[in-house]
Order: sequence, then C-alpha cells, then structure tokens
Amino acid sequence: MISTFTALFDANVFFGARLTSLVLFLAQTKTFRARWSEAINDEWVANLHKKKNIPLEKLERRRALMNAAVLDCRVTGYESLIEGLELPDPEDRHVLAAAIRAQADVIVTFNLADFPSEKLDPLG
Repeated sequence: MISTFTALFDANVFFGARLTSLVLFLAQTKTFRARWSEAINDEWVANLHKKKNIPLEKLERRRALMNAAVLDCRVTGYESLIEGLELPDPEDRHVLAAAIRAQADVIVTFNLADFPSEKLDPLG
C-alpha cells in the first residue's frame, strides 16, 4: 500500500551520502512520499561542490540517480508562491513554496529555526 504521507526534503538533508541513501531507500518502500524540487537539488549540488570540492560531474550523476530512484519526487509549479511567503531566511522560501505545492505533511530539514511553526502552522 502506498502512503499519502508526504515529506518535502530540504537541501541540507542531501548533504551526506549515507542519509541520502537512507531517504531514498525508505522512499522506495512507499512508507511515505518523498518530494524535492530542482531548486533544492541545485542548492545541495552547489554546497557540496563548494564545501567538499566534489566535481560537478559526480554531483550531477548523483542528482540524476536520485531523481530516477523515486518516482514523482520532483515538485514543480511552486515558483509563483515564493514572493508571498515570509521566513526568517528569505532564501528558504522556495522550500516552503515547494512544500505547499506538494501538499507536504512535513518539511524535513536540519534548519528548524528557519521554518518556525508560527509561520508554517497557518499554512497547514
């Protein structure tokens, strides 16, 4: 049985290979629906390239494999929502917009302070 519980993953979750592998494995069990956007992909690729000096070719291959591993993982059509959203870090509005468009039940992130409940709760 496929779950309808939807989790939108922030870029920082994909920084480590082991955690990424765990997320992909669990998503393939259909216990929940894993979602992310190309902007989220762009963010973790750029950060890993900059901070860990991993060649872009390797990161782009990982991106393609991740997208292929989880059917319907990519959220699109959220861009028009970004401007109307408020968060402590305006650079994270794309994550919230993607979560809204995906009708996510949760946003999985290590940056809890950037997604305060007083901003998210009114949005459901």
